[in-house]
Formats: sequence, structure tokens, C-alpha cells
Amino acid sequence: MKRTDKTVPADLKLSDFLCFAVYSTNLAFGKAYKPILEHLGLTYTQYITIVALWEEDHQTVGSLGEKLFLESNTLTPILKKLEAMGYLQRQRDPEDERQVRISLTKSGRQLREDRPETGLSHATGLEPEEFAQLQNAIVKLRNNLIKSTKAEG
Repeated sequence: MKRTDKTVPADLKLSDFLCFAVYSTNLAFGKAYKPILEHLGLTYTQYITIVALWEEDHQTVGSLGEKLFLESNTLTPILKKLEAMGYLQRQRDPEDERQVRISLTKSGRQLREDRPETGLSHATGLEPEEFAQLQNAIVKLRNNLIKSTKAEG
């Protein structure tokens, strides 16, 4: 069978893999966020959960999980912890008891006002246009990967 794609070089290095560049960048973001999140007493996943609720409060667990790319069995412990911290409340939807709705408390909304300036856009060293272009490219990459895995599965 004839190969139609380019031959993989014999001297391929880890740094040549796009997936490693994305993975290691994610780790670098985690390190950059760490002092900010420690100040707030939150993990990164807890923080983005709250950010998603700032964007749209009173969501179902399912819709929140879709936004965050998290399964219900991963998201539920995060929500329970945030509820115990007083940042949100979980309630069964009176119109559909199968659905659980997540709403921010006053403390959860207050985090938006109290959060320290992140300065992370400055830390990237990117100009605003470069930042927007890179974000758009990464979102396109993610969406294409999701689409390709759905087509295969």
C-alpha cells in the first residue's frame, strides 16, 4: 500500500509535536494562574466553573459540563466543593426533577469583583491582536479535533 502522507522524519523530537506544545502550554498557564487561584482559594477547574456561571447563571449541570468539556461524574464533585465553600447552590429544576440547576450565591458573584488583576495577558508577551488570533486558532483546532473524533466514533 502506497503512503500518500509525508514520511515521518527519523529524528522527530518531542518539541516537534503540536500536541506537546499545547500540553506544555497548558501546564505553563497552570503555573501562571497558581498564585492568583491560591489567593482565591480555588483550583483552576473550580475557577473556570465560576467564570462560566458569571457568563450565564442558573445553568443545568449538563449544559455547564458541555461548556467546560467535563463529564457529569467529574463536574459533580467540583460543584459540591464550590457549594460547600458557599459560592453556588444546586437545586432540582421544579419543571424537570431530572435536571439540577446551578446558581451562584452572593459570594460567588462577589468573586468577580474581588478577583485580583491577573496580568496573564501581559505574561503571554502577545500583543492584543496576536492574543486574539492565537485564541481563535486554538478554538478552531479544538473544534476540528472534536469534530474528527465524532466522525470516527
